[in-house]
Amino acid sequence: MRGEKRVAVIGAGLMGHGIAQIFAEKGWQVSLTDVDEAILVKAREGIRANLTLLAGRGIGRLEDVEAALGRVKTTLSLEESAADAGLVIEAVAERLDLKQEIFRKLDAFCPSGTILATNTSVISITEIAAKAEKRQRIVGTHFWNPPYLVPLVEVVPGADTSAGVVDATYEALKEVGKHPVKVRRDVPGFVGNRLQHALWREAISIVDQGIADAATVDEVIKNGFGIRLPVLGPLETADMVGLDLTLQIHDYILCHLDRSTGPAPILKEKVRQGDLGFKTGRGFQEWRESSIEECKKRLMEHLIRWVREHQTG
Repeated sequence: MRGEKRVAVIGAGLMGHGIAQIFAEKGWQVSLTDVDEAILVKAREGIRANLTLLAGRGIGRLEDVEAALGRVKTTLSLEESAADAGLVIEAVAERLDLKQEIFRKLDAFCPSGTILATNTSVISITEIAAKAEKRQRIVGTHFWNPPYLVPLVEVVPGADTSAGVVDATYEALKEVGKHPVKVRRDVPGFVGNRLQHALWREAISIVDQGIADAATVDEVIKNGFGIRLPVLGPLETADMVGLDLTLQIHDYILCHLDRSTGPAPILKEKVRQGDLGFKTGRGFQEWRESSIEECKKRLMEHLIRWVREHQTG
């Protein structure tokens, strides 16, 4: 990877500035770009607030906050941002046309040794790379929100991505303290979101069919099999209980599970009515400002505890 220890992050929103923070903390020089100066200013404020909060909870040191921020430079110029980077990570909106155009431009002016990565969560890497010529250096790096706390990054090759680019990207992510995994094939949703949305489909279907209300569905997951998931994945569980039993259960239950290929009617109706969740105060459940803040706080505290318990060095 050329331009060692230099990364450019394209897009300074929630994911972009969180990704910039990860690399800056680990000593990399970071160039962060966006089309709006106000977004860049807000991004720097967000990085400072995140680092300060984490230092106060025993993750990192308060005296290192400004040093990390000093390694983050901002610019409105895509070309200036990526000029000296060995790794470029795109984190703009999930629009295929926008991503394709960004990678077409990056491919045209970045030296051939620069790795170009996209933080898409579901879009095919092959499709994103379609308008570039040197598609062998374009790779998926799917971070999870918030990226500075959730360890996983899915490294996803497109149809033309070289094995060397996958390996180099994987090693760079390990170096900055992430938990990268290599996905073997480029499919929509990769691994994590295919699993997550398969669960959501069934959860929404259960509510739609009147089997249980939304709060009960969440209770069942959080107080049942969800407790095991951090230490025992679904395939480990299958091996633990026995594949013969798993087969017997699947022979009976799978035909009863939701197999729809489109969104559930209840989901489409809620969106049509403007019941969008936190942003409108009503979704599958009712939300007051206090309950929204409590939910966000509960998640953040859980993630901080997890990181503190698992941090090394």
